[in-house]
Amino acid sequence: MRIELATAAGSPERPNEDWAATALPASGQGGALILLDGVSPPRGGDGCVHSVPWFTARLGGALVELSGSRPDLTLREILAVSIRRTADTHRPLCDLSHVRTPQATVVMARWDEREVEHLVLSDSVLLFEAHDGSVRPLLDDRLDRLPPGTLSSEAIADTRARNKEGGFFTAAADPSVAARAVTGRTPLDQVRAIAALTDGAARWTEMFHEGDWADCLGVLRGEGTQGLIDRVRALEDADTERRWLRRGKTHDDATAVYAVL
Repeated sequence: MRIELATAAGSPERPNEDWAATALPASGQGGALILLDGVSPPRGGDGCVHSVPWFTARLGGALVELSGSRPDLTLREILAVSIRRTADTHRPLCDLSHVRTPQATVVMARWDEREVEHLVLSDSVLLFEAHDGSVRPLLDDRLDRLPPGTLSSEAIADTRARNKEGGFFTAAADPSVAARAVTGRTPLDQVRAIAALTDGAARWTEMFHEGDWADCLGVLRGEGTQGLIDRVRALEDADTERRWLRRGKTHDDATAVYAVL
C-alpha cells in the first residue's frame, strides 16, 4: 500500500482551509482517507469566533478517530457524530444557526479486507480506479444541478440553496446533513487505487478540461499529487479567459490524496 498527499494554499495572504489525513491500522489491514475543503466565510462574518481551519481540524480529527475506532458505524453515522461533537465544542460561544457558520465539503473512504466504503458531500471529488485502468468518479453533483443564477452571488446562494432542500449541502453544525451524503460500498478486489481532490485540485478536469477523470488519475500516478497541483497552478497563471471567475478566486486551495491499495 502506498499513500501520497499534497496541498497548496490558494494565496500566501490567507490560511489554507483544506484539511486531509489518512490512517492505517496497526494490524496492517485496511485504512481510511479523509478530505475536507473548508468554505471561506463572507466578509460580513459567520457568527463564529473560530476560523475555518479550526473547524476543519476539529471535524477532520473526529472523522479520522471514529473511522479507525468504530468499524461498527457507517460513514454516514461517523459524519453525524463528528459534526455533533464539533458543534458541541463551540456552541456556547458561537451562533451555529448562522447560514455561514464554519462548514466544509467532505470526502471519506474506508477499506478493510473485503470492501471499500465511501462518502461524498458537496463538490470535492473521489475517484476509484479498477485493475483494468478504468476510473469511476463518485460525485455529489447537486451544485451542478442548481437552477441558473442560484450561485450568482453569495446572498442568493445562502438564501436559496445552502443547506436547503433542492440546493446543496455541506458539513456545518447540523448532524442530519450526513443523511444527504452520497455513499456506497465497493468490493475491495474491484479497486486498485483511490484519489480524492478538493475542487481547487480538480480544476485540471472540471475547469480547464485538460483531460477526463481517467487522465487526471494518470497524472497522479505518473507525477504524484504535487505534480497535479503544479499543473493546475500553471494553467491558472496562463488563463487569459479568466475561467476562474465563476468560482471567484484566481487560485483556490488545492489538495490531492492518492492511495494505491
